[in-house]
Amino acid sequence: MRASLIQIAVDPDEPVNSRRQRVASLVREQRERHGADLVVLPELWPTGAFAYESFVDEAEPLEGPTYEAMAEAAAAAGVWLHAGSIVERDPEGPLYNTSLVLSPAGELVRAYRKIHRFGFDQGEAVMMGAGEELVTVTAAGLTFGLGTCYDLRFPELFRGLVDAGAQAFVVPAGWPARRREHWTLLARARAVENQAYVLACGTAGTHAGVEQAGHSVVVDPWGEVLAEAGLAEEVLVVDLDPAKVTTTRDRFPALKDRRLR
Repeated sequence: MRASLIQIAVDPDEPVNSRRQRVASLVREQRERHGADLVVLPELWPTGAFAYESFVDEAEPLEGPTYEAMAEAAAAAGVWLHAGSIVERDPEGPLYNTSLVLSPAGELVRAYRKIHRFGFDQGEAVMMGAGEELVTVTAAGLTFGLGTCYDLRFPELFRGLVDAGAQAFVVPAGWPARRREHWTLLARARAVENQAYVLACGTAGTHAGVEQAGHSVVVDPWGEVLAEAGLAEEVLVVDLDPAKVTTTRDRFPALKDRRLR
C-alpha cells in the first residue's frame, strides 16, 4: 500500500477556514498524483500545536468543520485519511487533542484522544484531558496503532499497540525544532523495538513563536529510514509492504522473547 504524509506549514496569519480548504485540496490530489491509499496529516494543524491561547476559541466537536472538510476530501479522493488531530470540545467534559481516521467513503472510523499531554503543568497538560484508550485501525491491508507527538516518548504505549495487533504506527506531531534529533531517534527506536513501520508526520513553520522541526519521517520495521522531509512544507510518498513486518518478526523474533508485560 502507498502512503502520502503531508507536512503542512502552519502560518498564524492564514485563516483556519482557508487552511482547511488548502489542506483538503492537498488530500484530494494524493490519489491522482501519487496513487496513495493512505494520507496522513500532522498534529493540530488547524490551530498550531503551541498556539495554546487559541485552543478554547478554535475547539470544535468531533464531527465539526475540520471533520467535514476532511471527510469530503477523503471521499473525493477515495483514500484512507488520518486527518491529524484537532482540539476537540467534548460537550460533557474537557478539551482533548483528538486524531481522526476516515475511510475512503469519508466516514469517521476511529478517533484517538492523545494519552500523554505535553507541557509540564502548562499548556496542553492543563488545558486538555488525557485519553485512556489504545486505538488501532486496519486500513489498506495494514493494522495501524495510533499515537500523537509526545506519545512517542512512551514506549509502553507502542508495546500495548503491538499486543493489540499493530504492524505500523501513525504519529502526527507538532514537534519543536530544538528537539529535532529526539524526533528522528525516537521514531527509529519505536520501529526497531516493535518491528513495525512508523509514519511520523510533523508540521513546518512556527506556532506561537515555536519553530517546528519538520522532518516528517517513515521508518521500516528494521529501523531503516525510507523517506524524510526537510523543514518546509513537503509531501512524502512511500510504499509499505505488510509482508515486511511478518518477515522481520519471523527472521529476528525478539518480540517472542519478552518477559515483562
